[in-house]
Amino acid sequence: MVVESIVFRSALLSDVPAIVALLADDALGNHREVLGEPLDSRYVDAFRAIEADANQRLVVVVDGSEVIGTLQLSFIPGIARTGMWRGQIEAVRIATHRRDSGLGQRVMEWAIEEFRAHHCGLVQLTTDKSRGDAHRFYERLGFVASHEGYKLAL
Repeated sequence: MVVESIVFRSALLSDVPAIVALLADDALGNHREVLGEPLDSRYVDAFRAIEADANQRLVVVVDGSEVIGTLQLSFIPGIARTGMWRGQIEAVRIATHRRDSGLGQRVMEWAIEEFRAHHCGLVQLTTDKSRGDAHRFYERLGFVASHEGYKLAL
């Protein structure tokens, strides 16, 4: 019998190499991320900025001592919709060997509950247009593709 000991927790600086490896482990991420030792200082700077911002939370999903997932939660205040707070989910990744196990759904349900607990009235996310499997996954969870998004690289 396998006992699962999955824990969701705020990331530590020591988790960042594992997070970067998860981000790099797909067709899009392997062109965007920088793997190697020492850890690229831009990741350390980003981690410190996230850690210092009370409206940001970088999360790891661990099983024992292994980082098997990650996501970033942003709590966004707004004037629109009578001052409604929004929850933004970014950079969701599950370790390759743990995909198709229900873990992705568990991660998303956990994130949604975190936003509920912080009185957010809306949860939003973006996903690359080429990620058809991700689109179907989010739609199964009740997300609706209600807006068209745009990005401008600087």
